[in-house]
Amino acid sequence: MVETLLHTGIEHPNLWWVVVPSVLSFLAGLAAFVLSDRVRAWVDGEGSLAE
Repeated sequence: MVETLLHTGIEHPNLWWVVVPSVLSFLAGLAAFVLSDRVRAWVDGEGSLAE
């Protein structure tokens, strides 16, 4: 149990290659969720993007 708590992965040599793309993917998904209604309206041709 203690070994599991001590091994958090911080000592991983390529940690930044895991963290940075994960955060960028999360932000891209969040942006897609927030803007999905506007993009759907734009694709369907239901009017302008300005509300």
